[in-house]
Formats: sequence, C-alpha cells, structure tokens
Amino acid sequence: MEENTNPESDAFEKRVDLSRFKASLERVNEQIGSYIVGQRKAVELLQVALIADGHVLIEGVPGIAKTQLAKLMARALDLDFSRVQFTPDLMPSDILGTSVYNQKQGEFEFKSGPVFSNVVLVDEINRAPAKTQAALFEVMEERQVTIDGHQHKMDEPYLILATQNPIEQEGTYRLPEAQLDRFLFKISMDYPSLDEEFEILKLHQSLESKPEAMIQKALSKDDIQELRATAKQIHIEEDILRYIAAIVDATRNQGSLYLGASPRASLALLNSARALAAIQDRDFVSPDDIRFLAAPVLAHRVILSPEREMEGLSSVEVLDQIVRSIKVPGS
Repeated sequence: MEENTNPESDAFEKRVDLSRFKASLERVNEQIGSYIVGQRKAVELLQVALIADGHVLIEGVPGIAKTQLAKLMARALDLDFSRVQFTPDLMPSDILGTSVYNQKQGEFEFKSGPVFSNVVLVDEINRAPAKTQAALFEVMEERQVTIDGHQHKMDEPYLILATQNPIEQEGTYRLPEAQLDRFLFKISMDYPSLDEEFEILKLHQSLESKPEAMIQKALSKDDIQELRATAKQIHIEEDILRYIAAIVDATRNQGSLYLGASPRASLALLNSARALAAIQDRDFVSPDDIRFLAAPVLAHRVILSPEREMEGLSSVEVLDQIVRSIKVPGS
C-alpha cells in the first residue's frame, strides 16, 4: 500500500506525536524482514492487528511460511509465547487447562493451559473438532477463561495468531462463522515471485541457525500498551465514519452475499484504520486506509450466496465491487 499523503498536513503541527511509534515498528520490520522475504502486506497487517488489539487468522498453502511469520512476529515481542498444534484428538482442556486434585492440600488446583500467554500461536486451527475450536470463543472475545465457575483473566496484551490451510479438506473442520467474526483480520499469503524465491534460497543458504533463535526482541509489553494508547488518539472525521458504515451496510444488501458483516466489523475497520494511519506516520485516517483494510477485515465475515459460490466468485471480489460502488468522502 502506498503511503497516503495530505498536501495541507505539512503546514500544521501534528496533533499526535508518532516519532516513538514509528521508530518502534521500524525495529520490528527490521527483525522480521531479515528472515521473511516478501509478504510485506502480511507483515503490515500483523502490526496493525497488534496495535488494534485484534486476533489474526493466517491462511495459505503448506510451506508458504505462515507458521514461520507468526513465530517471528511473536519472537520480536518481549512477551510470553506459546504454541498449540491443533489435531483431531485435541480436547478443550488441553488448551484451556484443567483442575487437578492436590492431595497435600486436600483441594483442587487449576493448572493453566497454553492459552495463558501473551502471544498464542494456534497452528492449523481447522484440524481440531468444533468443541475444541469453540473453547477459544470466550478467551478471544472476553480475554478470560471460565473453568469450574471461576474466571481466569488473561494478561495484556493478548494476541492469538492462528494458521490454516485452505486447500486440504481431509481431517479438517470448517471454522464456525461466530469464531471467524472474532478474528480482526484474515490474511491470505500467496506464493512468492520468482525473484523472491531466489532470495529465499540465498537467505536459507546463509543462515547458521533457525531464524527464531536469532531474532531480537524489538517491542516490550509497555511499548505495545503505549502504542495502543497513541493509536486511539488518531483523528477520524465523521465523513470517514459514515464511509465505514456505508461499506458495511452495503454487505447486508448485496445480492451476491448470503450473510453480511455485523457491527463488530464496523468497529474492526475503525480500530484497524487508526492503527494503520499511525503506522504510516499520519495522525488522521484517510479513505485509502479503509479501502486497503476492507478485504482483510470483511472477507471472512461475509458468506457468498450459493449461486455465486458455484460460479467461482470470491468474497474478496464482491467486496471490491462494493467498495468501488460507495462514494469516497471528499470526491
């Protein structure tokens, strides 16, 4: 995405100081860019999700570096990190935790599962059955887990990075719409270009150890909380808010879509647009931010009509038609 500019903005002092914000994220880019070739949009969207306090679903064919990107992003943050490999025999207690009887104390003790971390990598989320997928509902939305009537709060910041393979259907379970709606973004990773593949081979040949072992911490917990507070100060005009509302409303009245986006999608567009503007060193949200984020925020929240699905149309194509049909503020 090209950086948005406002010719009048240089004449005025910025309303929000973004210098520290920019420097912090440049360190993250430097760390991840040293070991991930291409995939600039995916890296930028991961940063936006981190600042906007949202979870991310990363989709792509095997070997495209989905897990590698998620691990490097987590390692670049000075936060607790855990990884869960979803499998068909995984039980909800395997990820949430369970109560174990302590004979010495004569009472049950709660033993926390891998979701009790700041950054949780859920690998191949669609390989676990529905009851295990549903175990993530509460923790993704409420940032807490309820076990035996007791609520266990998550430590902030809290981020779930999930991966899935869109091609393989054997032994997989489709994520329910209610869970997809809890992901801020769905990031689709494509094959690298020929030149990028050549660079991948050169990089792999020169590596002395695994990238996650060499990556340095670039952001601390306090840094992330400060960046989130800064992003909330980004200015957004009322006509941009109406632009967001118009796009989301149009998904509910589009004949090609069986299910439109919910108000949660509008809020997701708002929060992620502020984070994107801050990342690009602007203290205001522009229409370009909304257009750039429309597909990652909305594509997994809408459902195509059976007729359009049979025709091979994608939700991204329908959303592109919707966005182009809505009048851009200021035009």
